[in-house]
Amino acid sequence: MPKLFSYGTLQLPQVQLDTFGRHLEGISDAIIGFKLELVEITDPAVLASSGQTHHPILRRSDSVSEEVAGTVFDISDDELRQADSYEVDDYERIEVPLKSGLTCWAYVERLLK
Repeated sequence: MPKLFSYGTLQLPQVQLDTFGRHLEGISDAIIGFKLELVEITDPAVLASSGQTHHPILRRSDSVSEEVAGTVFDISDDELRQADSYEVDDYERIEVPLKSGLTCWAYVERLLK
């Protein structure tokens, strides 16, 4: 079962319902070596779901001690593909280690567009 680290709109109940058809339960954790920035969202479906014109995005940090808090969700392979469809082209999904020692998927700033 895939694990997904969310630090932004995928934690919102309405986004979860729109994306996965259910509310997710998760555990708190943090990603190390990243910082939080904002990216403007123009995709009408994503805007309608989140209600936000700017979403948080993880950007690699020069400091390995910098961390961003979030939630780890257990989701299915189908739900992981649904999350891929929700995220706009500014994001890419990569495997990341978390502060707890877990490794999971997270959406971070796409370096090559």
